[in-house]
Formats: sequence, structure tokens, C-alpha cells
Amino acid sequence: MTISQNDVSAIEQQVEAHSHPFRLLRDQMHRVIVGQEPLLDGLITGLLCNGHILIEGVPGLAKTTAVSCLASGIRTNFQRIQFTPDLLPADLIGTLIWQQDKGEFAVKKGPIFSNIILADEINRAPAKVQSALLEAMQERQVTIGTETFRMDDPFLVLATQNPIEQEGTYPLPEAQVDRFMFKLVIDYPSPNQERQILDRMASTQTSNPVEAVLDPEDIGRARSVVDSIFIDERIKDYIVDVVVATREPERHEVPTRELVEFGASPRATINMTLAAKAHAFLEGRGYVVPQDVKDVAHNVLRHRIVLSYEAEAEEKTTDDLITTILEHVPVP
Repeated sequence: MTISQNDVSAIEQQVEAHSHPFRLLRDQMHRVIVGQEPLLDGLITGLLCNGHILIEGVPGLAKTTAVSCLASGIRTNFQRIQFTPDLLPADLIGTLIWQQDKGEFAVKKGPIFSNIILADEINRAPAKVQSALLEAMQERQVTIGTETFRMDDPFLVLATQNPIEQEGTYPLPEAQVDRFMFKLVIDYPSPNQERQILDRMASTQTSNPVEAVLDPEDIGRARSVVDSIFIDERIKDYIVDVVVATREPERHEVPTRELVEFGASPRATINMTLAAKAHAFLEGRGYVVPQDVKDVAHNVLRHRIVLSYEAEAEEKTTDDLITTILEHVPVP
């Protein structure tokens, strides 16, 4: 596929027009969140790509606050669901209630029926509850009894989890983890950022100064522009090469063969392409460059690679392996 310079210029005009509300949204989130640019950019990228996001970090790093700020910046419905060991699937998706006066069952919808869902501490709930999210996340519908209900658009699941070493956590099933477009891992702030947090947040008065700057219609129009962003055939091949290298590292002489038990699924190829387009959109470009792919690769791949015992013995992480792959796969 070829595209003319005039076509790229036309796309970039659309990008400039429709990316402005998302820059405003990022500014609004920064009114509460200090630093954490990768987290905020990842959340906005997921919103643009219609992709669910898993956020991992120890308690106190503003995971829940960041999601709440994102929801506050959008004029849409938001539900926070606190996942606990005693949560039941019906508490999430809803159930059938017997109506004595009518002599029939009626559907009582659960909190999953909203636009933005914060699944807080998702890995503290048992597997049945975690699995109850699968149909909603993948099919964007929920079945209660014999009835199936479509989810409203936009529908985004933003889940937070504590590292699995934390007390009282359950590992998420691989099938569910693969449904998340991104896994964002956040770390402690720098000393300077922590001082800013102290100055901003050390008060007995709580407030959320985030203003709503985005409508659902803005999201739909921006997604159409993201779909139109040009991606060269060679960059498509590069994305495929990176993903295949997680399964067959010998193709590019990547020294990770003994470190990977299972590589990334084809869903990673699709998500990396969409994320690269959204990254270009936020950068104000109408075309994808290889650096866009590199910038989103860790978020797309880190939760889709299963390490071997050898990797764990050598204290290697999936991020280490992804970095090695990006260093070895030829860039177009």
C-alpha cells in the first residue's frame, strides 16, 4: 500500500483537530497525578484503541487515582468495583430476581454495565469472578439467564493489581490476561516528584479538580482517525517479526530460546499495530514510524510472555526479554 504526501497531510490535519481534547485530558489528569507519564499515556492510548488495560504496582502509587481522574475527564458513566475474596460473579454482572407480584424473573444488572470500569485489585478475587469478566471484555456483551445484553460504547475495563508476591493475591488466568491490550507497570516516584506529591496532597481536605473535557463522541471520532493513520508494509512486517521472535527467537538469532516457555499470541500483533497508530496520533503524526512500535512493545508484550524456569533462576523479567528482542530484530 502506498500513500501520497497529500494524503498524509490530510490525515495529519485530522490528527491535529481530533487529538486536542486528549491533550486537554492529559493536562487535567496531571492536575492530580504528579509524574507517571507512561501510566497516563498508556491509559489514553488504551482509550483510543478501545483496549482494556491492566495496571500493576505496589499499593500507594496512584493506580486507582489515575483511573478515577481519567473517568472524571470524560462525560460518561464510571463504576468502581472493589474485588475481594468473597466477591461472586453475580455481584459483577448481575442476576435474575424473582418478582412475587408478577410471578416471573426480572433481570437486575450489575455494576459491569457502565462505560468505564475500574476493577480495583482484580487479583484479590477468586478465578470464577475474574473469569466472569471474560465475555464482557472480549465480546462486549453479558449473558444473564437466557438474555444477552450489549455493553454501551465506550466500554473500557481498567484493572489494577498488586504484584503476585503480595499477600492474598491470586494469579490471573492466562486467557484473561491476554484480553488486556496493555499491562502497565508503575514504580515509585523520584524524590523530586514525591516532594511535589507532598506539597499537593498533604491536606485533610480531599478534592478532585479534574474537569470533564471529553465526550464519547470525541472518542469515536478520534478512533476513526487512528484507524486511518498510515502504516507502511515494512513496519507491519517489523511488528510481526517482533511478536514471532517471542515464540521463535532463532529466526533473528535472539538469545532467549531457553528463557521463554510460551510466546505472545497473534492478539499481540493486532494490539501492537493499533497501539503504534494511537502513539503516532498522540505525537501529532499521520503515519507510524518504527519508534512508535518500540515505545509500545513492552506494554503490549510483557503480560503475554511466560518465562521458563531458567529465566526465573537467572532473575530475568519479561521486560528484559522484550528489550533483547528489540535489540536484535532488524529495524526497517
